[in-house]
Amino acid sequence: MTPPASGSDTVTAALLIIGDEILSGRTHDKNLPYLGRRLNELGVRLAEVRVVADDRAAIVEAVNAMRARHQYLFTTGGIGPTHDDITADCIAEALDRKLIENPQARAVLDARYGPEGLTPGRLRMARTPEGAEIVENPVSKVPGFKIGNVYVLAGIPEVMQGMFESLSHELVGGPPLLSATVVAALPEGDLAQPLGELQARFPDVGMGSYPFFGQHRYGASLVLRATDRDRLLAARAELIEMVRAMGAEPEIGDDPA
Repeated sequence: MTPPASGSDTVTAALLIIGDEILSGRTHDKNLPYLGRRLNELGVRLAEVRVVADDRAAIVEAVNAMRARHQYLFTTGGIGPTHDDITADCIAEALDRKLIENPQARAVLDARYGPEGLTPGRLRMARTPEGAEIVENPVSKVPGFKIGNVYVLAGIPEVMQGMFESLSHELVGGPPLLSATVVAALPEGDLAQPLGELQARFPDVGMGSYPFFGQHRYGASLVLRATDRDRLLAARAELIEMVRAMGAEPEIGDDPA
């Protein structure tokens, strides 16, 4: 898919996290928060996330479903040297492309490891679907790859971040999603109806309530999100007055940038 030409349109992305170690709880994913924040800064809305096991059929199904729904699909994990790293195989199958030894990737690995260090396992990391281009890896040099609207990145957070930053200039986004937070020391049940009425007056501003309880304190963080800064600030002003009218003094976060 091609990103919309108009900067006013919403551009969406999906993230497919691949790995048994994530699902087992052995490894805690750190890539989702980073990608969500960076994509939003670039005007791309991270709209869907899936975690799948190292299972060929599951990966292929997820890749085809997610790349069809969004302008960008990022995958993390499964591009290492071991037998269970099958992401490249699955992307090739999903896109109906032949899996090849990519000459660009092979050149990078030759330079990284030399003839004696380029073991059969390491050479597996040169495999990509036919027609793919490599994604530069400034951290450990071993590249990822991109094909169509699919970007295949490493699972190690530091490496994934380096890869993402090397390609971020290519991404075409719309306006960033801004947010504003108002904290109210009120029961969420009491906030529900007036917050719903406020939402009806500002249908273009997303509104969410996130309750908290602990340390002798309870209430809800009320988060507003919009691409139009003026509308966001107008909704926040009404929200502040709503909380005060209910007998609580709101805690107001910083102005959206």
